[in-house]
Amino acid sequence: MSTATPTHWAELGETTFVAGIRFLCAIEHWLGRWPFRLCLAPVVVAHWLGNRTARHASRDYLARMQATHAVFAHTPGHWLSLRHFFSFAETMLDKLLASHDRYPATRVQVEREVMLQQMARGEGGVIITAHIGCLELCQALAKHVPGFRLTALVHTAHAEDFNRLLKKLNPDAQVRLQQVTTLDAATAYQLGQRVAAGEFVAIAGDRVPVHGGRSVFAPFLGRPAAFPIGPYVLAAALGCPLFTLACTHAGRGYRICFARLCERVLLPRAQREAALIAHATRYADWLQAQLRNAPLDWFNFFPFWDQVPDDRFHR
Repeated sequence: MSTATPTHWAELGETTFVAGIRFLCAIEHWLGRWPFRLCLAPVVVAHWLGNRTARHASRDYLARMQATHAVFAHTPGHWLSLRHFFSFAETMLDKLLASHDRYPATRVQVEREVMLQQMARGEGGVIITAHIGCLELCQALAKHVPGFRLTALVHTAHAEDFNRLLKKLNPDAQVRLQQVTTLDAATAYQLGQRVAAGEFVAIAGDRVPVHGGRSVFAPFLGRPAAFPIGPYVLAAALGCPLFTLACTHAGRGYRICFARLCERVLLPRAQREAALIAHATRYADWLQAQLRNAPLDWFNFFPFWDQVPDDRFHR
């Protein structure tokens, strides 16, 4: 008799490739958004039908949102899950448009005062975000704030390919991707230099590490879930503020909101574990608040509450 081992999100593989991005970008560029939607519809339906893990993860998440916050008019079912997939597909197009400065600026609301104040002091910081909405729309901030530079840490091996593509689409792009599998001393030193120079580093706080690092559990949508400690350890090591960044749908466009989560992340040796749990809990509360207003904008299509701590990957 064997027991099934929960799947780590990294084992599900990457489904977004540069060739596909070029193809979708060409469809939208030459034919427009509605032809893009028509071409994409059968692909989304086929993916929804064929990817049992993603489909079940979507329904599980939507059911938890309804049980804890009652954000939908009816009990989530197959149709709402399919809408969840379509929301992700639409956001992928918006990522493309944002990456080469073609998303309408009039549809983007930006709450950036806290970042302007930080930049006015010539200081950078660490930004913790999540797999929600369209992070690439930070170009809307970069375009109007000279000197704003952001490095987004990602776990995908395609990061360099994406950087080359973004550079081709928009040579002046000020949001760059950097692939990381673990926050080692060399990486922390490099990022520390950027923050000291007044730049910002963004890191997602809603996926456990691929290799190295640790996670702690915090309540999220009615059940404990694993959250990585990397963002808090990095901010503590650099001695800089920890900000949050959300970019979610609002009306016919998006709302970008920066906020200060913590002025300084302190991890006292004697209370380190408790401090990490407290920071992860504060982050989980922030994430729930974002999702109450945009419940279809969370794009973790895997068994989130059954994430496997990364220990299994380096035994």
